[in-house]
Amino acid sequence: MDYNTTRSKLILSEYGRNVQSMVEYALTVEDRDKRSRLAKAIINVMGQVNPTVKESGDYRQKLWDQLHIIAEFKLDVDSPYPMPSPDVLAFNTEKLSYRDKNFRYGHYGKNIEKIIEKAAVLDDGPEKEMFVEMIANHLKKTYLTWNRDSVSDDLIYEHLDLLSAGRLKLSDDAKLHNTNDILARNAKKKKFQRPKENNLNQRRNTNIKKNKPS
Repeated sequence: MDYNTTRSKLILSEYGRNVQSMVEYALTVEDRDKRSRLAKAIINVMGQVNPTVKESGDYRQKLWDQLHIIAEFKLDVDSPYPMPSPDVLAFNTEKLSYRDKNFRYGHYGKNIEKIIEKAAVLDDGPEKEMFVEMIANHLKKTYLTWNRDSVSDDLIYEHLDLLSAGRLKLSDDAKLHNTNDILARNAKKKKFQRPKENNLNQRRNTNIKKNKPS
């Protein structure tokens, strides 16, 4: 019999033994093109096995990073992202420090900080003004997504100022998207999502009835 004690160490338990076996097989494939195709297929499986990873904005890169970790950084494939350094494993034991402001506006998400940092180092000019306007519109859209009925542009300006520590300012001719238009788009998305959920519930109920003993 095949016992866990005789198997190789499970590197990332959230993906299970099967995913690790796929990665171990990919390492034995000599043809690089075939190996790369296998890697992409494994990435898709990983996304299905651990759907919570999709909650992060950069989840595709995270999946590729985790694939390389499972492969112990020995997998030579065509990847849309550079292979991470083995040093990333040392970060697991380090305590992360967060700025208090990130928790004040948690509904905007963590990635907005990275976007703001990139915008802050841009030289002043049309490109930066356009970038800042896009960030402000993103803040407004995200704010309204969280079951809020309205928000003033002045409040978005205030949040942009606080999140950027005063480094980003909207130009005088900048315009934010209309609140009603954003709410209408959000409502339209929910409308299209509900039929999918209802169909899934109907299929589940049908299966339950079929399997229910008479």
